[in-house]
Amino acid sequence: PSSVFLDYTYDLLCQHQWKISNIDATIVAEQPKMAPHVLSMRTHLAEHLHLIIEQVSVKATTTDGLGFAGHREGIACYAVALLERY
Repeated sequence: PSSVFLDYTYDLLCQHQWKISNIDATIVAEQPKMAPHVLSMRTHLAEHLHLIIEQVSVKATTTDGLGFAGHREGIACYAVALLERY
């Protein structure tokens, strides 16, 4: 599951003295509708990465029928994390 990757990544960051300041993610999908799941995704990320929920932003959008996501052939996610040394 994805939580294994999150935990592994968090451990690597800690080993190298990095901490996450915030995360911003945008999910691109026509179906399924993501809005009902955004809060649970934010909560899951915050818990596994030892953040408060305000440090995690997850948004959902569509491509209005364009590209592979618009043709319902897949889902894309763009994410950025701001890291700080401690």
